[in-house]
Amino acid sequence: QVQLVESGGGLVQAGGSLRLSCAASGRTFSDCAMGWFRRAPGKEREFVSAIRWDTGITYTADYVKGRFTISRDNAKNTVYLQMISLKPEDTAVYYCAVARTTWTWRHSDALKYDYWGQGTQVTVSS
Repeated sequence: QVQLVESGGGLVQAGGSLRLSCAASGRTFSDCAMGWFRRAPGKEREFVSAIRWDTGITYTADYVKGRFTISRDNAKNTVYLQMISLKPEDTAVYYCAVARTTWTWRHSDALKYDYWGQGTQVTVSS
């Protein structure tokens, strides 16, 4: 049973920083990718960033590029999302998810992710 546990969310002022963590368990992840998505109030879920466990290749949405950085710690089976220069529009529930990197996997397609965490709230005040 795969489990994903997010942490690190909270309330921060605009311009501040947060680091989200996603601890994964239940299987080996060498053939997987981990992604971060977010859902803001009244909006659809959107892709934020993803990283492949095997190569460390990362993918980041243009609207957060340069501000958000994804990384992984293989020994801890944990993925991080470092967020700096936060803006009020970054306010959302952030979810981590895991996907097997099969030939059909697309990093930004939420439907290609098999397991999801419970989410962590990030609120950025102006």
